[in-house]
Amino acid sequence: MRTLTQHLLPHKIVSKIADLSANCEVTWIKNFLINYFIQRYAVKMHEAIQEDPFAYTSYNKFFTRQLKPQFRPIDSNPLAIISPADGALAQFGKITENQIMQAKGHTYSVQDLLANDSNASHFINGTFATVYLAPKDYHRVHMPLGGRLIKMIYVPGKLFSVNTHAADNIPNVFARNERVVAIFETSAGPMAIVLVGAMIVGSIETVWAGKITPPHSKKIRSEQYDKVAPIVIGKGEEMGLFKLGSTVITLFPPQTMNWDPTVSLNMDVKMGQKIGTLISRENV
Repeated sequence: MRTLTQHLLPHKIVSKIADLSANCEVTWIKNFLINYFIQRYAVKMHEAIQEDPFAYTSYNKFFTRQLKPQFRPIDSNPLAIISPADGALAQFGKITENQIMQAKGHTYSVQDLLANDSNASHFINGTFATVYLAPKDYHRVHMPLGGRLIKMIYVPGKLFSVNTHAADNIPNVFARNERVVAIFETSAGPMAIVLVGAMIVGSIETVWAGKITPPHSKKIRSEQYDKVAPIVIGKGEEMGLFKLGSTVITLFPPQTMNWDPTVSLNMDVKMGQKIGTLISRENV
């Protein structure tokens, strides 16, 4: 029944209503939403740069609050690959030929995820990590490695939920949903960071282009950045955000990295936490 409801709901209308509510600046409305959220999820406001929850002008401003750096330290090892976001490490591992694990019994292709972009070939037999951001999590996305932006692709699509139930029951959900793909050149070669939209996600933004969605387009848009003034973002620096949460998928080429022995399926990770180690180019 939950899966059927996902198919029947008017995704974009529901998301538009959520966006309007989350951006409302009427004091009593935004304070009610913020207070409910704090009580429901036991939010640690002492971690936020602005600790007063009611100082935020809207629920979205509160939801995407910035944190004090000491609460999300970046692993200082130059070979460390860090989690790009807070969340559950829903899946991680090897890309088998071109297939990425979504959930038990479900895979999807690199080509579908990246909308058949020419860069997809770089990730065949590579590695991937899928981080699911629940409502309670910090919702800014940071760089797992430092890199130079090569391309951004907006891919239109559905807005299914991307929680565990959806991943278990909706085939190709990440490759069917609206998403923003960013391709970076790094010390490990190409790296893809995919920000996947979902039901009631109010917006996806990047630091270089601002708000990407909404509005929701019906056409794929691709922007090249390697021909203009370079956009370089260091490891641990912010690259984008979700307003109301979703999923981040990171792809690496083959023979690039080893997973940290401490990581495990569905474990909670924090932005800045080491999840892998680069393989020295001298040993490849």
